[in-house]
Amino acid sequence: MPESDLTALDATAQAQLVRDGTVSAAELVAAAIAAAESRNRAVNAIIHPRYERAMEDAHAGVGDGPFAGVPVVMKDLGGQQAGEPYHAGTRALQRIDHRATYDSAVYRRLRDAGFIAIGRANTPEWGSTITTEPLAHGPSRNPWNLDHSTGGSSGGSAAAVAAEMVPVAHASDGGGSIRIPASECGLVGLKPSRGRVSDAPSAGEGWAGWSTNGAVTRTVRDAAAVLDVLAGYELGDRFVAPQLAGPLVAEVGADPGRLRVGFTAAAGPFDVDAECVVAVETTAELLASLGHHVSADAPTVLSDAAMAQRFVNVIGAHTDLDTRELETILGRAVTDDDLEPDNLFYGKLGRGVSGADFLESLSGQYHWTRELLSWWHPLDGSRGFDLLVTPVLAGPPPRIGELVGKQGVHRVRALLQFTSQFNVSGQPAISLPLHWTPDGLPIGVQLVAAYGREDVLVRVAAQLEAAAPWARHRPPLVEAEPVRP
Repeated sequence: MPESDLTALDATAQAQLVRDGTVSAAELVAAAIAAAESRNRAVNAIIHPRYERAMEDAHAGVGDGPFAGVPVVMKDLGGQQAGEPYHAGTRALQRIDHRATYDSAVYRRLRDAGFIAIGRANTPEWGSTITTEPLAHGPSRNPWNLDHSTGGSSGGSAAAVAAEMVPVAHASDGGGSIRIPASECGLVGLKPSRGRVSDAPSAGEGWAGWSTNGAVTRTVRDAAAVLDVLAGYELGDRFVAPQLAGPLVAEVGADPGRLRVGFTAAAGPFDVDAECVVAVETTAELLASLGHHVSADAPTVLSDAAMAQRFVNVIGAHTDLDTRELETILGRAVTDDDLEPDNLFYGKLGRGVSGADFLESLSGQYHWTRELLSWWHPLDGSRGFDLLVTPVLAGPPPRIGELVGKQGVHRVRALLQFTSQFNVSGQPAISLPLHWTPDGLPIGVQLVAAYGREDVLVRVAAQLEAAAPWARHRPPLVEAEPVRP
C-alpha cells in the first residue's frame, strides 16, 4: 500500500491493518516519518523529532493494544516523556535543552495502548494563547493555508494531524486549546469532562481543574476510542468524572434518540463573523432534519462579564506558580528574556492575587457553574436541553501574526467567546469540521453536553459525520505534496 494511502487513514483503520497483518508497525511508522519529512518544513508542527527511536520502538514489538503500531505526536506541554526534550514553548527551557524526568500518565496510557510517538509538537509558551507562534520555535502554519494560524495551544498537534503526518495527536485544553486548533485545522477535537483524564503525576489539576488532556483526530470514532484509552483514575486525582456505561467507541453509530438542542451564535458585545453564524445555523438545520428538537436558546449566563475576570485571576495565579517552578529548574530568577511579554504580564498579575482573591474567584465560578448547568438540568425538575450548539471561535482562522503582541490582545478576547466557559463548568465539548469559508478555511462548530455525558456528544457527532462527511475535504498542502513511496 502506498505510504500516502496509509497516512490518509484514521488510527482505527491503521490499527486494523496491523492486526490483520496487512502492514507492519514499522511500515506505518515509516510512512508517518516520510509524511513528516515531506510536510513539516512547511507547517512547523513537530519541533522535537524522534524518528530513529520511533523506528526502534516499532521494530521492538508493539504488543496487542488497541492501537498497536499507530504513530502519534505528543504536545510539548504536558504529556512528558522521560528523557525527551520538554520546553513547554519557552526559550528558557529551550536554551538549556531541558528534558523530562518522568513519563506522564497520558503518555504512558497512549504507549501502553500501542501508540508510537514520532515526535513532540509545537505549542505557544505555557499554552497561554490561542495561536501557536512561540518565540522559541516559531509559528506553526495551517495546512489549509500557510498564511493562517493553526490555533492554540495545541496548534502543532493539529497541524500534524491535518497534514496527515499522524492520525492522532495528544492535545490539552484549558480554555479551548483542543477545540480551537481542531476548528481551525478541520479536525475533530473532543474536550473531556473534568476528571475524565488524569494530569498525573505532575499536577493534581491543571488551572484549578479547568484544563484537561485529550487528543485531536480526523474522525469521531478515533476521538471516542482514544478517550477510552486516556480515561481513568490515577492515584491522588482530586476530580473523577462519572463512569460511562461502557466504552465510548461503542456509542459511535448508536441512536441518540430525539434530543432537545439549543443553539446560539451571539457573543454579547462582540461581533461574530458571518461564516461562523452560517456554520451554526446550518448545523442547527441539519440536526432538525435528523429528527432533533432544535430551538434558538442558550444559557443566559454565558456572557457574564464577571466570569472573565475570575478566569484571569486564576490564570494569573497559576502563571506565577509556573514562573516559580521555572526558576527552580533554572536555579535563578526569571528575566524578561526568559518569558514572552504576555506571560510576564500574567505572572505579575498573579503575584497581586491574594489567597482570598483566588478563593473568591473559585467560589464565584462554582456558583456561576451551577447556574450554567441548570440549563441542562433545570432546578424545577422540568426537562432541560441535551446539547448546546455554538461556534468554536467568533471568526475564521486568523493570519499569522494577527494575534501576537499588544495589537493581538483585543483580537484574542473578541474571538474567545465560546470555549472557556466549559472549561470552568467542566463539561464535555466537541469541535466538528462542519463548515468551510468560500476561500477554503475550515470553521468548527461546537457541541456541548451535560457534565459527564461524552456518550451523548459522540452519538450525535457520529450522526453528523455520517450526514455531512468531512473526509472528502483535504488540505491543499496534502493534495499538492503527496508522500512518495
